[in-house]
Amino acid sequence: MPTTCSRTRRAAIWLPAFTGMMGGLLAGCAPGWDLKHVPPYDPAQYRLGVDDEIRVMTYEQDQFTSDFRVDSSGKVAFPVAGSLQAAGLTTEEFSAEVSKALQSARMLREPNVSVEVSAYRLVSVLGEVAKPGQYPYQPGMTLLTAVAAGGGFTYRALETRAYVARQMGDRTVVGYLKPYDYVKPGDVIKIYERHF
Repeated sequence: MPTTCSRTRRAAIWLPAFTGMMGGLLAGCAPGWDLKHVPPYDPAQYRLGVDDEIRVMTYEQDQFTSDFRVDSSGKVAFPVAGSLQAAGLTTEEFSAEVSKALQSARMLREPNVSVEVSAYRLVSVLGEVAKPGQYPYQPGMTLLTAVAAGGGFTYRALETRAYVARQMGDRTVVGYLKPYDYVKPGDVIKIYERHF
């Protein structure tokens, strides 16, 4: 039974080039042809995750101001208050959790806590880039800026789409990204090699 890809290989697709005066026949399947576009990511809705480094600041209480890392269980070991769940929360939500924990431990009556991310978890950029590897996520990072962090496309790279494995809650979603799609912290991106 022929697959969709093998049937597609038999079909010749006319692709005009340059000013339309030249063209060519393209047969075959583009890399990632069978993948779906991943659900969009909104960087304004950033949620903490494993390996994020955060700074917890408690107004006028220096003893409760410090830097922490979200551990492999998604928690932060906060002095006196214990181990607090951080993964999956926004910085504002985690601030509220710290405040509640300090009140419950009777350390402060009305704590004024704020949380900021001091170092984001990594994004992996593999395949046809000059320097494949892991790079720190930056707010508003797109596929193109992730590729730039990896030294740019190689001459063999397919520049119109890339494979991505993305964590969505407790499951991993596989699909593709377009150049100006936002990257999510923790994404594993592979730049395909062109077949023509």
